[in-house]
Amino acid sequence: MTKAVVGAMQKSDAADGNNPNDEKIWPQVLAILIASLGAFTQGVCFAWTSPFIVKLVEDKVNYDISEQEASNLTIVQPLTVILTCMIFSKIPDIIGRKKTLLLLSIPHIIALTIAAFAKSIYVFYVSRMFVGLANSFLWTAMPMYIGEVASPKIRGALGTAITFGLNVGQFAVNIVGSYTDVFTTSFVFLPVPIIFVALFALMPDTPYYYLIKHQDEAAKKSLRFLTRKSNVEAELKKLKSDVERQMSEQGTWKDLFCIDSNRKALLAGFFLRISQMFSGNIVFVQYTQLIFKKAGGDVSPEVASIIYNVLSIVLHITVVLFIVKRFGRKPLYTWSSALCTIVLAVMAVYFYVDENMVEIDTSSLSWLPITAVVSYQVVSSFGVTVMSSMMLGELFSASIKSKAMSVSMLIMAFGTFSSNALFNLLNSNVGTYAPFLLFTICTLISTVLSLYMVPETKDKTLEEIQMYLKGKKKSLTAL
Repeated sequence: MTKAVVGAMQKSDAADGNNPNDEKIWPQVLAILIASLGAFTQGVCFAWTSPFIVKLVEDKVNYDISEQEASNLTIVQPLTVILTCMIFSKIPDIIGRKKTLLLLSIPHIIALTIAAFAKSIYVFYVSRMFVGLANSFLWTAMPMYIGEVASPKIRGALGTAITFGLNVGQFAVNIVGSYTDVFTTSFVFLPVPIIFVALFALMPDTPYYYLIKHQDEAAKKSLRFLTRKSNVEAELKKLKSDVERQMSEQGTWKDLFCIDSNRKALLAGFFLRISQMFSGNIVFVQYTQLIFKKAGGDVSPEVASIIYNVLSIVLHITVVLFIVKRFGRKPLYTWSSALCTIVLAVMAVYFYVDENMVEIDTSSLSWLPITAVVSYQVVSSFGVTVMSSMMLGELFSASIKSKAMSVSMLIMAFGTFSSNALFNLLNSNVGTYAPFLLFTICTLISTVLSLYMVPETKDKTLEEIQMYLKGKKKSLTAL
């Protein structure tokens, strides 16, 4: 991924010429890819349940854990986020986006260490609580960091870096976790947050943050690093003007809900998050092997989950290099949601027939579940699973961005908790088809609403997006 993206960006740089005052974008790519190491570890911790829910239940020698107790592991993390996200809302503005992301490594190390030595389900619950704390750090700061570091022409592609890091982490834990125990898996991934701290400490904070703190010289150094331009006075002056205008708004909680442009951004963010959570995406991540086990078929759950996660990574790279830069946010999201509806409907019908119509032999259709899941990954990869992460760092004014991120975290945690709880409830009491039927209905509704709820931010600077949300037109030079 790093070589592919940097290579593509360097070609773009070369096309622009070699003038020392031409903006280079590879430093922005480098900073954001290093930041995505934090998302990688979060992906490991988040998808840890995929290989280990089944193992914890089946291993009666080392653990005495029921299926229901193990399933509760998926809801402890979002519950923790719900309880903590508001506390984290001010941290990126107080200590900076960079330092907030560096703090991410602490709960990651604690969570992996606790899981390595845990025997009781309650100790595992404590480990999941620290995963929730890490999630609060990640989603409070990283969309802001990406949105404020990346130039408009590459912000769409780099906005998917969080999802890319999560996907690679999910893939890694499914491979390692499928063939090793909890202890070994934990210590395989423990060095990653340490490496992340060592590398990301060398990166600058965002120019936006420095200007908010009236540190003009630090902002200038950050711009020079990120653009590799010797003279950034014009960019600094313009960026300072944009930040001052945005910070002139009071930025209170009331402003978040009462100012029209903020409310539009908040509603768009709310829609993107809720529609993502109820598209089935989170359930696929956390229950990958369990879903394949229930579906049966010739491919083992372990192998099927690895195929699923490899596809996630390949599709993500494809989306970054060939799709996001060519099409707008709105059409991508609408088409993605519509196609997800079809795939989820197919899965709902398959599981209904398999569980309730015993007179029909479904053994000849054992290929269908994995085909449907692979198809879901294809059609969700260019819209449903990436757009919320990409756009959250773009939509909000500097004055209320940290508050908006915390509200977004609350919405995401609520959606994760609700979708996991509903999956457990419907799967246990109605049938596996029921949650997929629910997700089908939700994505159908999202497809229609996306036509009205998703603003177009492609190729706009952060200030241009604010003017667009305010219903104004402002011609600005790209940052």
